[in-house]
Amino acid sequence: MGERLSTLFPVALLVLLAALTYWLDRAVQPAAAPREKLLRHDPDYTVDKLLATRMDVNGRVRDTLHAARMVHYPDDDSTELEKPRFMTFGQGPPLAITSNHALVSSNGGNIYFRGDVRATRAPYGNNSELTVTTQYLHLLPDDNMAKTDQAVTIQDASMTIDAVGMELNNETRILKLNACVRGVYNSAAAVDAGKADKGNAQGKR
Repeated sequence: MGERLSTLFPVALLVLLAALTYWLDRAVQPAAAPREKLLRHDPDYTVDKLLATRMDVNGRVRDTLHAARMVHYPDDDSTELEKPRFMTFGQGPPLAITSNHALVSSNGGNIYFRGDVRATRAPYGNNSELTVTTQYLHLLPDDNMAKTDQAVTIQDASMTIDAVGMELNNETRILKLNACVRGVYNSAAAVDAGKADKGNAQGKR
């Protein structure tokens, strides 16, 4: 009897170890599957006709975001936007940005606009409306700053400027142009004369 038990004991131990190995393998597999899925850049949800609003600590609207479609990716927590329209109401004048596409970083601290980008700063004081057109614009909402390293055209009521590379601080209202700067400036008298001529031409129609 003792010899039989001594013979069966190693066999039972091997069976137990095999069962334990199988159980551990099955227990580990479900935990590994979601991790493998996160490594893939696949969306986990989409939203059509998005409207999002962010408030400041005092409950005032800080910025709004409209988009025809939003797609979220869980692997890097990024968000792709189609036909976005972003408006910020910081300490400076309101700024609106539209484009064909945009990419929002995981913390919302960076927004990258791509394709037919147009930024419009509302008029304030004696300053007219300012528009910026480019194919790429990097917006830092928390810093109230927009910049690009690509070709850009800047226009207001009295000037048109073309350049490569730009940095606009909407809070300090400082605009920096990096290279290849060319511009046309119209004096106030010329601007007023142009408005008067346009008004007369419309009146004669």
